[in-house]
Amino acid sequence: MALKNRNNANFTKKEKFDAKSFKRVLSYCKPVMTMFVISLVCAIIGNITTIIGPQKVQDLINVITNGIATSIDMTAFVQIAVFLICLYSVGALFNYLQQFLMAIVTQKTSKKLRTDINLKINKLPLAYFDKTTKGDILSRVTNDVDTISQTLGSSIANLISSVILFFGVIIMMFVTNWILALVTIATSLFGFLFLAIILKKSQKYFNKRQIHIGELNGQVEETYSNYNVVKSYNAVNNEKIKFEKSNDEICKVVRKAEFMSSLMPPIMSFVGDLAYVLIFVVGVSIIISGGTSVTIGTLIAFVMYARLFSQPLRTFAQSLSSIQQASAASKRVFEILDEKELEDESNKTKTLSHVKGDVEFKNVKFGYNKDRIIIKNFSAKLKSGQKVAIVGPTGAGKTTIVNLLMRFYEINSGDILIDGISIKDITRENVHDLFDMILQDTWVFDGTIRENLVYNKEGVTDEKLNEVCNAVGLSHFINTLPNGYDTRLSDVNALSEGQKQQLTIARAMIKDSPLLILDEATSNVDTRTELIIQKAMDELTKDRTSFVIAHRLSTIRDADIILVMKDGDIVEQGTHNELLEKKGFYAELYNSQFADVG
Repeated sequence: MALKNRNNANFTKKEKFDAKSFKRVLSYCKPVMTMFVISLVCAIIGNITTIIGPQKVQDLINVITNGIATSIDMTAFVQIAVFLICLYSVGALFNYLQQFLMAIVTQKTSKKLRTDINLKINKLPLAYFDKTTKGDILSRVTNDVDTISQTLGSSIANLISSVILFFGVIIMMFVTNWILALVTIATSLFGFLFLAIILKKSQKYFNKRQIHIGELNGQVEETYSNYNVVKSYNAVNNEKIKFEKSNDEICKVVRKAEFMSSLMPPIMSFVGDLAYVLIFVVGVSIIISGGTSVTIGTLIAFVMYARLFSQPLRTFAQSLSSIQQASAASKRVFEILDEKELEDESNKTKTLSHVKGDVEFKNVKFGYNKDRIIIKNFSAKLKSGQKVAIVGPTGAGKTTIVNLLMRFYEINSGDILIDGISIKDITRENVHDLFDMILQDTWVFDGTIRENLVYNKEGVTDEKLNEVCNAVGLSHFINTLPNGYDTRLSDVNALSEGQKQQLTIARAMIKDSPLLILDEATSNVDTRTELIIQKAMDELTKDRTSFVIAHRLSTIRDADIILVMKDGDIVEQGTHNELLEKKGFYAELYNSQFADVG
């Protein structure tokens, strides 16, 4: 199954950190900004306790070393020790509060992001879903949002804490000893140099990774949702090859991305260890030369400061790596949120309720691409209660006419009227309420039979359910189930294709809309069931305008009017007998079907 185009051209461009997209993610934190600020304050307090700690450890070591020759001042020793215990306890408490509050901020932000995506998807035109696979959309809604969520929950909080810790440690180091401070900072500059180089090279791989994951999800969704077709064509190996190719691409990209990003922690660790060595070398040199600004306590404190100084550098490396991934993910998420929406119809107040059922197509022109018109000049006037059959070869425009009638797509020019009212003047929701649709491709969702039957309709009684299920021949099957209408559909209680079609027909009968669209609704049922359903159809189509997309011409002999389409135009129209007498295109189609059978 061919994958749809998903902006592979992006691979040829130089990928950079998408600051604009990431800023938009941060803007989603505005509703919880108070909590975010409190979390930030907790981070500041927690890091202040961490920064003060080595200074007090220095005092503790000095008390010990000064008392070795004489006696240790136990009062001072206990006071400093108790102060350190209290200091680190307070720090642990505020660090916990900071993490807890950031988790709340993260979840609320992610919830808002998922909600906006869901609302956006419901506002997108069908054209978007024609060019994007379900798997890719699913990947953006789940994988990409999860990546953003994880970054907000850990990396952002850690990055803020690291910044506070970084500058606080610098200040304390200069207060303690400016020479050792310069040694520590100069050593760390090498880490920053390597960090900048690695970040620059690794960003493009993180962007490619998110795109490849979306492609793989699209392929998996396409393959397993049509697995019976794959098996029947013995195409398992072909699909396996496609999967392995996509999987290999992800592996290569991730390997390169992880290779680049995994260089950062060991480099920063090496820089930190080098700083320890230089602190002792320079510190001992100052002590040997007779300097009084450095003591054993100072060296111990600086080792702690060097560790604390390298800690934010390591966190920088890890957080920036995660932020890069979130940048790539947010870019894909906002591609959906920035898609052009269906026209806002909140200003439309006109509604159609008591519909008679007259339908008119006036000079309708339409093309899925503006440069390629497929419905060229479609006109037809249909009366209330008529059964209208639409026939023609594949690609003639039969399904397109129905899509335009339902306003799934907007026409390029012309007009479609129901009871003399243009469907442009009423909302899409109002148009959809006017139609029942029974299509060749059935749709049954995970739930009970009752939920499937009364889908989005309230107040449906068991009497009504019994009536429609009896009409379509489902009653016997439902009576054999352990919980009747409340039986949940599963592998054990699986429906056959014919039963699924019976269920969708019953669902349409319950909706009871004034207009009806049928797309060869009995094509997947046996002859006996077809007769039962056909009888129900006759009842369903009574006194309502119905449009039948016919593939088997023998099923529409009793239609009030047959529209014969070819290359987007109506080439003939009339009753079955009238069209046969003309010996035109319809007669040719009709006779060819029976000739094939013969």
